[in-house]
Amino acid sequence: MKRRDLLSYLRTHDCAELREGARHSIWQHISTGKMSTIPRHSEINNNLVKKICKDLGVEIPSSF
Repeated sequence: MKRRDLLSYLRTHDCAELREGARHSIWQHISTGKMSTIPRHSEINNNLVKKICKDLGVEIPSSF
């Protein structure tokens, strides 16, 4: 999945960027406070996308 598509999906599901790390972005689910790191790669592996969504408590995208 493209990184920009994942970030757009997370924004629509009540998540926001908390801060920038050296090689990762830290994202947080606004309602629950759950956090996850997202690497700065143009393409993110589908298994990693599933883990990020699970960490944030967001439904897994159906676009796989």
